Amino acid sequence: MGSVDVDVKQHASVESNGGNRGGIVCCKGHGPGYATPLEAMSGPRESILYVTCVYTGTGREKPDYLATVDVDPNSPTYSKVIHRLPVTHLGDELHHSGWNSCSSCHGDPSADRRFLVLPSLISGRIYIIDTKTNPSAPSLHKVVEPEEIAAKTGLAYPHTSHCLASGDVLISCLGGTDGKAEGNGFLLLDSEFNVKGRWEKPGHSPSFGYDFWYQPRHKTMISSSWGAPLAFSKGFNPQHVAEGLYGRHLYVYSWPDGELKQTLDLGNAGLIPLEIRFLHDPSKDTGYVGCALSSNMVRFFKNPDGSWGHEVAASVKPLKVQNWVLPEMPGLITDFLISLDDRFMYFSNWLHGDVRQYNIEDSKNPVLTGQVWLGGLIRKGSPVSAVAEDGSTYQVDVPDVQGNKLRGGPQMIQLSLDGKRLYVTNSLFSAWDNQFYPELAEKGSHMLQIDVDTEKGGLAINPNFFVDFGLEPDGPSLGHEMRYPGGDCTSDIWI
Repeated sequence: MGSVDVDVKQHASVESNGGNRGGIVCCKGHGPGYATPLEAMSGPRESILYVTCVYTGTGREKPDYLATVDVDPNSPTYSKVIHRLPVTHLGDELHHSGWNSCSSCHGDPSADRRFLVLPSLISGRIYIIDTKTNPSAPSLHKVVEPEEIAAKTGLAYPHTSHCLASGDVLISCLGGTDGKAEGNGFLLLDSEFNVKGRWEKPGHSPSFGYDFWYQPRHKTMISSSWGAPLAFSKGFNPQHVAEGLYGRHLYVYSWPDGELKQTLDLGNAGLIPLEIRFLHDPSKDTGYVGCALSSNMVRFFKNPDGSWGHEVAASVKPLKVQNWVLPEMPGLITDFLISLDDRFMYFSNWLHGDVRQYNIEDSKNPVLTGQVWLGGLIRKGSPVSAVAEDGSTYQVDVPDVQGNKLRGGPQMIQLSLDGKRLYVTNSLFSAWDNQFYPELAEKGSHMLQIDVDTEKGGLAINPNFFVDFGLEPDGPSLGHEMRYPGGDCTSDIWI
């Protein structure tokens, strides 16, 4: 494969360990994951999910934990939490997670998707979890303490984790120890999870940190921008946007050497850009970022001269509302993903309460093909009503699931490898949950499964699946991000 072989060794991102409860490696002898995204779609059906669960911010003095959820419909414990691994400290706020290796190292038989990397957004602590010894009951392998990270790099508030072909792990950090955005950057851990230093070149840190994704064939990494930890950690204040404490830029880096090449100002159409994904096809130079406050999906792409451009590809109109803190309510796009065949895009509107499916075969012109209501602030029975163009008010129907009234709004999503099942949790971040959906801390969050029509498009709630984190032994908790042991479309990168 010539130059691509060089990329495999220099650039990859790492992740694998099989796709079922027994931990059978899905691609034995080849390294983690799958050779291509389309091959991954034929992988084994998911049977367990790992879910980060939070007590931080709920008033319960318990450590956060990693839950193992049974998602095998033939299992007697289907739709139940079957294991809980508490972490070692209070107040961490487990948030996102990543693997020590993934499909970008598929060609390296020495690579092994064994460890799940769990950064703590508030404390800065990073937990390394062994998922291979017993996939259904993972165990704590190592803790990287925030004091060491701060002493060696000045970084704090770690968020997104991706693996590299070298065996290193790259983690975006949203600020310095003072909580100001100016201290943010990218942390490198080695294959033994020791702190190596920063990834980006000196003086090339972004203005704000959040998510990132890289596309090695285009020698590019692009990161997004949430806001200053001092601002977002206390809840959302619209005045902080006006004061410049939240981001609206994308940062384009050379890969793998960490030089900031271009800053894309998304303007008012791109306020608070959060999750960012390239198309899975490694030859493509196109991706999207979900801009929460503007509620736009912004497409980014490479121009003929090698620079990068952007445009709004899909929009969620703000709703005029009554009995809310503001006269208009944004959808608040908080998570999105792309199916492994690059045919469909899914995203959640946390405040409005719906999950949407778009056909993106024409990447410039996404077409809405499915929508399902899973909660939100304008549901029937809510004090808040939406105002139609003719001045009349309305609310939306949100069904019960197994007799349970759905709480909060849809937030994190994860798609099965074959694209036919979409899992949804409803906790965003404890301080924001408490502000917008205070019942979540009281009653806990939940997980749903959405059946996906991958032929014509369409979404429907699976009535047989409901994971109630309100029934946890230590009290109601907040379930957030989800991972499969064998990798998924939001952690694996192909080269």
